[in-house]
Amino acid sequence: MTLRFYDTASAEVRDFVPLVPGKVSLYYCGATVQGMPHVGHIRSAIAFDQLTRWLEYRGFRVTVVRNVTDIDDKILAKSEASFHPDFEQEPGAVPEEEWWALAYRYEQEFLKAYDTLGVSRPTYEPRATGHIPEMHALIQLLIDRGHAYPALDGSGDVYFDVRSWNKYGALTRQKIDDMQGATDVEPQFSNRKKDPRDFALWKGHKEGEPTTASWVSPWGAGRPGWHLECSAMVTKYLGTEFDIHGGGLDLRFPHHENEMAQSQAAGHGFANFWMHNGMVTYQGEKMSKSVGNTVSPAEMLELAPPRVVRYYLGQAQYRSVLDYQPTSLQEAAAAVERIDGFIARALRALSSDGALLFGSHGTVPDAFAAAMDDDLNVPQALAVLHDTVRSGNSALTDGDLEATRQALAGVTEMLRVLGISAAAQPAVDDQATSALGTLIEAQLAARAEARSRKDWAASDAIRDTLAAAGILVEDNADGATWSLQRG
Repeated sequence: MTLRFYDTASAEVRDFVPLVPGKVSLYYCGATVQGMPHVGHIRSAIAFDQLTRWLEYRGFRVTVVRNVTDIDDKILAKSEASFHPDFEQEPGAVPEEEWWALAYRYEQEFLKAYDTLGVSRPTYEPRATGHIPEMHALIQLLIDRGHAYPALDGSGDVYFDVRSWNKYGALTRQKIDDMQGATDVEPQFSNRKKDPRDFALWKGHKEGEPTTASWVSPWGAGRPGWHLECSAMVTKYLGTEFDIHGGGLDLRFPHHENEMAQSQAAGHGFANFWMHNGMVTYQGEKMSKSVGNTVSPAEMLELAPPRVVRYYLGQAQYRSVLDYQPTSLQEAAAAVERIDGFIARALRALSSDGALLFGSHGTVPDAFAAAMDDDLNVPQALAVLHDTVRSGNSALTDGDLEATRQALAGVTEMLRVLGISAAAQPAVDDQATSALGTLIEAQLAARAEARSRKDWAASDAIRDTLAAAGILVEDNADGATWSLQRG
């Protein structure tokens, strides 16, 4: 077994060896809770959930930290807008909502989306507002080491001095002079900085901002800068050096570049690997609210069940672009139904032999493992999954129950590792499902009796009645099977 992942910092696929044998420390950027989750947030969470599940399958004990940014310029701006007389409510918005209430409300929306789509809860999910002392300590350390300074005009801001760190730009391979200035201060206050590219570690309290959004500090009342928050939180829980830092590709610059610079300038080894997931596009174009080509997780869930949405959002190699098309969820639904159809047929065929049904399990095919070891090549892993489904169906047709059992065990474990097994989603009403199955089986029994009498009219009538109710009947050598038709 050789695990290999692409490391953004070195721009190459490298062998993965954890810092501590048998354990993996993973931090990935969670939500800035200033609005409803968008599809990019969820794709990122699914990608790192797949990574976590695979590392655990490979026998590692994985500690996952995913932060919540619950204090931010956009959060304050949205809260302020909610008090305006002409406030236009977006879905779920609340008039006259304090910033901390708005942040908490959206945090719950993110958790609901994660849970619905089978994203495992992290080991810990710290909030930025709960780690102000750690941020103060990191700022002071940077000042002491000559890499940060209080604002030149005494406003209470503190900035990271990018030119004091000769490795600044290493993550994204940029030169300082080619970079644009940081946008964390209004142009009229540019005299606060030594260099326009210096970024805020601490933001002094401004007139008109709520007092609840500021904390006492050695440099004056204020609040933390966005980049500083993650460095302080990950160091507290995973230490000054850890295995993997993840997030969306859009976070490489400036967020992750600044995180890496300030942490390494503080003397921390920081992340051994940087892993970034690709973006989600709409028919080849960048999603944009202004263009009107966005699709949200909530909208996807109106069109398809959670497992289908999860399958779609997790089907691409995590570093590649995932393009949404109007038919994307239909195609994902068809793939999931093929898998579920085999499982249902296999369970029925094997249910009479408990030894066959509950024989050895818990391993994935070698080809699946090789694909996942190779930088989480999920498309190739899914190809193995569907090949196993096809071979399982062939075994069923041939009456080979041992081969059917082996295929079922492999499919079940692959689904579990990918987070798309039926057990990973909220359970349906078991009593209703059982009752439906009993009624349908009775209809199929009556149809079989009609066919034995060569009463084709009665047989077709039963089949048509079931079809009208959304029940698809398929005839095969072992008799008739049924499944629920989509739509």
